[in-house]
Amino acid sequence: MNRLTLERRQVWIYLVAIGAGLLLGARWPGLGPVLEVVLWPTLALLLYLTFLQVPLWHVRDALRDRRFLGAALLGNFVLLPALVWALVQWLPPDPALRLGVLLVLLVPCTDWFMAFAQLGKGDAPRALAVTPLNLVLQIALLPLYLWWIAGETLQAALAAGPVAAAALVVLTPLVLAALTERWIDAMPARRAWRARARAWPVPLLALVVFLIAGAQVDAVAGTLGVLPAVLPVFLAFLLAAALLARLLQRALHLPAAHGRTLAFSFGTRNSFVVLPLALALPAGWEVAGVVIVLQALVELFGMLLYLRAIPWLIR
Repeated sequence: MNRLTLERRQVWIYLVAIGAGLLLGARWPGLGPVLEVVLWPTLALLLYLTFLQVPLWHVRDALRDRRFLGAALLGNFVLLPALVWALVQWLPPDPALRLGVLLVLLVPCTDWFMAFAQLGKGDAPRALAVTPLNLVLQIALLPLYLWWIAGETLQAALAAGPVAAAALVVLTPLVLAALTERWIDAMPARRAWRARARAWPVPLLALVVFLIAGAQVDAVAGTLGVLPAVLPVFLAFLLAAALLARLLQRALHLPAAHGRTLAFSFGTRNSFVVLPLALALPAGWEVAGVVIVLQALVELFGMLLYLRAIPWLIR
């Protein structure tokens, strides 16, 4: 099965993986600790292959189109965080639930956003150019956003958790991917290796959600009760992201393809980059990780609607 086939069917692949993980965890609950041990290296490998698709050494390319860059940064790092703050106020006063929503909605996507932007008649070169800048800024700004919105809740959650270890799970693959990119760029013949690696994120992500479902089966069952609370928030975010892209495209007189690229950038989030932080939270905060996985599934279904709606909305 090639990469394009995997990407077209990825939503159903992840749903099957989650169902299989839940069945395994419910049938053999003693496997939970084993699945957690396997989860961390699998997640690190997934992040490495994901970061490898991002042109980490080409941040300067994003600086060439100032209007598009300004719209992307204004939306992703000013207007959408303000929207997230407003949406969180409608959630139940569950600290773990709110922290999970904050973690996932505050970081713009750096992987499948590019594929969806191309499929949705966006501007693929600009999507590729702005991605490394989005990655750098979200890593720098996420702690500030969490401190601003979560405050004491954040301190209570992170005080007892091995956050430094979780950060290493994110930063180590990031550094290795940057070094690998240099190694590939040094010899054009090596680019075929990166092209083959593009097929691996979908099956690895399926394995990750399978392991999470199996290891956190009790947390997943407990999250079903909060689904009616978080689902409207995620859907409202998707709708607002599309409308925001339309408004910025009209206000800044951007071409339609640029506006569509903004829509996919605003609507997609970097769920599996912040997942290690959620999984590293202390006991009692497992809901945060489950909420992040749930958002990713909602987002994937939302992107299927985006592919139809965005070319019509921004023309």
